Amino acid sequence: MGCRRLHLGRGAALRLLQASGAHLRFPHPLVPAALYDGAPFPDRRAAHRALAAALPPEATEHRAWHLAAAADGADEDVAALLEQAAARCLERSAGPLAARTLRRAADLSPDPADAARRLAVAARAAWDAGDAEGARRLLDDAEGLGGVEPVVRCSGGLRGILEFTVGLPERAHHYLVGDMAVVDGTRTAMELGTVAARAAWSAGRPDLQQAALARLLALDPGGELAPAMPTLRAWWACYDGTGRSAGPLPAPDAAAVGLLGTVPWELLPPVPLAQAYGVEGPLRDVLRVQAAQLRRRHELAALAMVLAQSAVLDAAAGRWEAAEAGAVEGLRLAEEVGADHVASQCRLCLANLAAARGDAPGLDGHTTRALAVSVRQEVRALTASAYWVRGRAALFEGRPRDSLHHLMPLDEPGHEAAHPTFALLAAPDTAEAATQEGRTETAAARLVAVETWARRTGAHWARTAVHRLRALAAGGPDTEAAYRAALDDAGTVPDPFERARTRLLYGEWLRRVRRRADARHELTGAAETFARLGAAPLRARAVRELGLAAQSGVRHEPAGAGLTAQELRVAQLAAEGLTNREIAARLLISHRTVGHHLGSVYPKLGVTSRAELARIDMAGDLRFRSPGAGSDPAAGR
Repeated sequence: MGCRRLHLGRGAALRLLQASGAHLRFPHPLVPAALYDGAPFPDRRAAHRALAAALPPEATEHRAWHLAAAADGADEDVAALLEQAAARCLERSAGPLAARTLRRAADLSPDPADAARRLAVAARAAWDAGDAEGARRLLDDAEGLGGVEPVVRCSGGLRGILEFTVGLPERAHHYLVGDMAVVDGTRTAMELGTVAARAAWSAGRPDLQQAALARLLALDPGGELAPAMPTLRAWWACYDGTGRSAGPLPAPDAAAVGLLGTVPWELLPPVPLAQAYGVEGPLRDVLRVQAAQLRRRHELAALAMVLAQSAVLDAAAGRWEAAEAGAVEGLRLAEEVGADHVASQCRLCLANLAAARGDAPGLDGHTTRALAVSVRQEVRALTASAYWVRGRAALFEGRPRDSLHHLMPLDEPGHEAAHPTFALLAAPDTAEAATQEGRTETAAARLVAVETWARRTGAHWARTAVHRLRALAAGGPDTEAAYRAALDDAGTVPDPFERARTRLLYGEWLRRVRRRADARHELTGAAETFARLGAAPLRARAVRELGLAAQSGVRHEPAGAGLTAQELRVAQLAAEGLTNREIAARLLISHRTVGHHLGSVYPKLGVTSRAELARIDMAGDLRFRSPGAGSDPAAGR
């Protein structure tokens, strides 16, 4: 290779290298780097060219890099060879190396258009490999050389995907819808269209969502996607906010699940929409197949997205440990690749688990970090999710007023957390908190919303929620039938946490109507489920109720025995309909003290709301009045 014997002899004398036949060995890894850096460029170039000539024909990648190292200016032949080498890297899922190779190919490209094309492909490789920031820099460089449209075409519309993942969803929608007409191939246009619809949904913009859906449905994919299209098109109906797409979404069979597992994640609906329509079970199976494939291909950005969605579905199915593991892994990957919104999704899944477990520090930490991103970037879906999680935590801890403080904004136009999907999914929680606070109009409105949705879609969760909310509102002979119907419907969907919540409410009602044995059966089942899941706040509530239900009924001691004189006065005034501030003014105490007293009164009397408190015989034995006896403020509900 043109090396002089003097150099070899001197190196051997200094013990910097060892010669053995045709091989040279260095005793320390720093030695070859020092020798290379210290050699003049002509010597290095000669060595690289000699090595490139000596390589076998199939060593395209090594030859390309040796020739690139020998180049001292633009060289299209070497750039083309590097591009071939990058293609081979992509075939074996070596995205980072492919991006680096294409970056060098762009540096050696005489034509700016060729350089832009190679940078655009490099950006896509970097994104797939999990380097969002590197992908953004490469895209910016490519657009500076070749303009926007050629780069959109070569990168497969990556700028919109990046914006959706780390930026403003409305801007992402603008890019994606526009780029649908620019990219090559109907499949790529479909991917951009579905992400555009998802971006509009994330922004809480039904109008933009509808526009993206119209563009999407106008495409005719054919080809390899044709077998999956009937299910995909049916599932895309969840983006239709007009109500024209009525009826339940189809649940694919095992063969269809396997087929859908091969399509890009972009073509699937977001998990909360799938939950709203009741197809979360099939979607979970599809995402599991996709996760396995993405792991094999080492596509980290897409894997983080799929893990974030799978974790939500695992949590809803009662697989809390699997949900936590998936969310933790997804969060780690999302932070590594710089996918801020995916990281927030993972944090909110962990926050939801923390809410159910009574982990206040975990809840606050995860929701605070998620809101710091989602509010700034106007991602209403994530902001709404954070509000919902906080509202659920307060509800589980027996703080209905605080719960409503978080839940009511979901249905408040113009609020940063307003989002129709999350307002719907949170409606059962909102109605329960409102019932406990005596806000019957709010509870009734949420019941109507869920009833309407249940009729439109037939979703199991909505049917179950309707029965449960009717039971909470009934307060009469229809209560038990509604609770039984809720449990019958809940048995068809594997959501043990929600079923246990229904059993808890039913058991509390049974205890209040003095059916202690039946109450113990429901409360024991609820407590066991909460214990198995680790739902500490609701388990404590169920155990407390079990203690009350276990009391002997022989002496008929009132459930409210043990009220202090002040608690009794507060309870009497609250039962008359006075607000906390009005009670405080009457008794010359603070409204916070009133709230504290009511927090003690409710469990002692076995009630959960002011509406139930109004049905207690305050002048008698502090028990519920018999049906028809005296006035019942809730009778007209």
